Amino acid sequence: MRILVIAAAVMALTVAPAQAQGRRPPNEAAKPADNKPKVDEKAYKAALERIPEPKDKYDPWGGARPSEPAKKPK
Repeated sequence: MRILVIAAAVMALTVAPAQAQGRRPPNEAAKPADNKPKVDEKAYKAALERIPEPKDKYDPWGGARPSEPAKKPK
């Protein structure tokens, strides 16, 4: 009988934290999610068109290697 009571107590202690994780405050679901400003598609596209095109192609590894390949000795 003692083993049964101990087993029940252990089970109750392990299940209690799992139940607490599933509970949410009641007011959390009622909050509106529209706090973010709305994106204006026309303004976004106009801003993208104002970005100038680069003259040279960007090379992120340009500083890590020489710009011209090394010549092979004959």
